[in-house]
Amino acid sequence: MFEYVTRSVVALSLVAVLAGCNTDNPNAALSPGATPTTGNPAAADPAQPSPAVVQANCPAIVLRDGTASYRTYAKGAKDKPDQVVYQAALADTTRACVLSPDGNLTIKVVVQGRLIAGPAGKAGTVSLPIRVAVTDGDKVLYSELTKFDATLADVVQPTQFIFTKDNVTVPSALGSLAKVYVGFDEGPAKK
Repeated sequence: MFEYVTRSVVALSLVAVLAGCNTDNPNAALSPGATPTTGNPAAADPAQPSPAVVQANCPAIVLRDGTASYRTYAKGAKDKPDQVVYQAALADTTRACVLSPDGNLTIKVVVQGRLIAGPAGKAGTVSLPIRVAVTDGDKVLYSELTKFDATLADVVQPTQFIFTKDNVTVPSALGSLAKVYVGFDEGPAKK
């Protein structure tokens, strides 16, 4: 019995020693992200530092009550409930921030929404005006209006959509009052 235990311990030790021989730097095999053949971290190019993901300084997303829902009416029938063409609402949000080597913070904004047809609605593609703005106190750092197309497949069933805005770039030196606002915005009135 002692002989079998001894053989097992020796075999396991030999496997561990051989596993460390796959690199010319024995300590590199212990580093996180090391590959078994090279021992180098999985970075593609060591001359190009990878951007750092930062969640601690990533500004929160805010949905304002007045801009979280959007309703359109049949032509000339504003505020008549039986003439609603469709209604959309924004609900859940998330974001991810990456600190780039040039000192900017790049935010990826993701918002889940819902679209439903009204009494005057029909199936088809609906263009939703969604604005993403980043503020730091009273100072606007970023603002962009995007026409987002959502497809309403059925007039009876509501449909969900995911709005994503990549590359929202702001200076990384944000204050504690920084926020990302997402909401529907019809933009300036037509002349």
